[in-house]
Amino acid sequence: MRKIAIFAIAAAVLASCSAPKEQGAAKKEIGIELYSVRNLIGNPDLFAKNSEATLKAIASYGYTSIEAACYGDGKLYGLSGEDFKTAIEAGGLKVLSSHVVRYLEDEEIAKHDFSAAMEWWKQAIACHKAAGMKYMIAPGINIPENLKDLKVVCDYMNEIGKLVKENGMMFGYHNHSHEFEEVEGIPAYDFMVQNTDPEYVFYEMDVYWADNARVSPVEYFKKYPGRFTCLHIKDVAEVGQSGKVGFDAIFRNFDISGTKDIVVEMEGSSYSEEEGGILRTCKESAQYLIDAPFVK
Repeated sequence: MRKIAIFAIAAAVLASCSAPKEQGAAKKEIGIELYSVRNLIGNPDLFAKNSEATLKAIASYGYTSIEAACYGDGKLYGLSGEDFKTAIEAGGLKVLSSHVVRYLEDEEIAKHDFSAAMEWWKQAIACHKAAGMKYMIAPGINIPENLKDLKVVCDYMNEIGKLVKENGMMFGYHNHSHEFEEVEGIPAYDFMVQNTDPEYVFYEMDVYWADNARVSPVEYFKKYPGRFTCLHIKDVAEVGQSGKVGFDAIFRNFDISGTKDIVVEMEGSSYSEEEGGILRTCKESAQYLIDAPFVK
C-alpha cells in the first residue's frame, strides 16, 4: 500500500508540473544523480518495478540526463549496459555518467599492485561503455594517513583513468568533506589534484560537501583551473532554498573551472511523502536551475 501511495503522490506531482515554466527551459542540460531517488529505484528490484514512472517524472521536471549509482558484477541496476541505456532513453533521458569504484586493499597499496583491481575495472568499463556513458566517476576512494600511500592511490587513479580513456570515456573523482582534511599537513584533495594526470583524471566537485568542509569551490576553480569537468549541484535539501551555497558565483566561474556538465544530487527532502517527498524536491531543484539566469 505504501508503494501505491508513493506513486499516487508522484502522479499528482507530475500532473502539476508536466512541463517546466519556461518554454525554453528544456534547452538547459541538467543531469540528476539517481541516488537522489534511491527509495524509488535504488536497487535492481526497485528499478525493475518503478523505473518507468520515476524516470518519466524526472524528465518532465526538466532534467535531461542521469548519473547512475548502482553498479555491480557487470550490470547497472541489474541490467546489461545496453538494456540500461534502453530503459533510460525510454524515460526521455540520456545516459551521462555513473558512480562506480573498486577500493584498494591495504596489501594492494603496500605492494603498489593494481593487477586484480584493474581486472575488475575492465568488466566495469565494458558495461559502462555499452551503456553509452560519457563519464565514470569514483564517489570516494581510500584516503590513507600518509602521503606515500596517498601517492599510490593517485597512481591507481591514473591507471584507471588511462584505461577508461582508451575506451572512449573519461574518469573522474567525486568528493565528500573528508578529502579536505590534511594528510601530513596537506589537504588530501589538493594532493590528489596535484598528483593525478589531467589527461586521465578530472574532478566532479560536490559543491555542497566542499562548503561543509568550509572551503570555497570558486577558490579551488582558480587554484586548479580546468580540472572540474563536472559538478555536483547540491544543497541541504531543495537546491537554492537554503541560502547556504553560493550557486551564482559557482556558475559564473565555469570559464575557469572547465565545467561541461552538471549533476543535481539530493541527499533528502524537506517534504513528507504526503507533501510530495523526494519527487517534489527534484522538481523544485530543477525549477530553481531552470529559472536562474546565471545557469546557461
